[in-house]
Amino acid sequence: MFFLVACGSSEPPAITPPEGPTPQTGWHEIIATDSSAPTARHEAAFIGIDDKYYLLGGRGIKPVDIFDNKTQVWSSGAKPPVEIHHFQPVVWNKEILLLGAMTGGYPGETPLPDIHVYSPATDSWSTGPEIPADRRRGGAGAVIHNNKLYLVCGITDGHRGGHVAWFDEYDLKTGAWRKLPDAPRARDHFQAVVHGSKLYALAGRTTTAATNPFANTIGEVDVYDFKTGAWSTLSDTLPTHRAGNAAIVLNDSILVVGGESKDQLLAHSEVEALSVATGKWHTLDSLSRGRHGTGIIHHDGKLIMASGCGHHGGEPELDDMIVYELE
Repeated sequence: MFFLVACGSSEPPAITPPEGPTPQTGWHEIIATDSSAPTARHEAAFIGIDDKYYLLGGRGIKPVDIFDNKTQVWSSGAKPPVEIHHFQPVVWNKEILLLGAMTGGYPGETPLPDIHVYSPATDSWSTGPEIPADRRRGGAGAVIHNNKLYLVCGITDGHRGGHVAWFDEYDLKTGAWRKLPDAPRARDHFQAVVHGSKLYALAGRTTTAATNPFANTIGEVDVYDFKTGAWSTLSDTLPTHRAGNAAIVLNDSILVVGGESKDQLLAHSEVEALSVATGKWHTLDSLSRGRHGTGIIHHDGKLIMASGCGHHGGEPELDDMIVYELE
């Protein structure tokens, strides 16, 4: 089972290899037992359910890649009905929900009007609830908290503009949408997380293709308190400003992993951890190869990433999986 939130120390998590005769230190690539590999893709999603990992979406229409942690083999699943990219997935009742997504080509991608659902049990896609017409956007953060789905920020006009600070709630049981107070600032190309009773919006940018699509990165961390219904902003900013990053809660820290920026051609390899208790940042071991446009999983004592893009922009797309052993 996957745990994104757990009890633990307020200090950043210890990321060290386990004891053993020949441990592999740091991030390293994992090769499937049959030499199978994930499909090279980016602006995609990587998420886990039970003992399997799922790589979904990305530019073009690509099949779902499924990694079985027991057999250590990749297999291919069904293709989505439409091109789906620039989104953060969530899991609900062992199905994967894709929303806050774009479709189409750069730079004028359009937001998808519906939530799309992939069911691992049947290896099938279905179209879920419609997103209100005046709240559709891509590159948004998506989380689930207390049986409700939350969609935060995003961009309405592909990579050309239309940055929004919108914050919306969808009740997964009643099917009702509700507008909530806007975030303190707009951002897109990022991932949000929930720790305890708070939502954190970290990293990202306000994308403007006409000037520089990799510029305007955001360091501020905006926090929504579900108990008070109010937003606040932390005093410490993200040390390495970037977008297209992955994010995950690990014990009482929030990790921002990888990404892209105007400052370098290579995708970022930085892994930086925010202590929820102190609001301070700490630097952890860097990825073995930088990447953006994918996700990160915590499972079976490991952090795992697959695919993504190795430079800022769209090339080269990666077809590997890298792992970090947690203490």
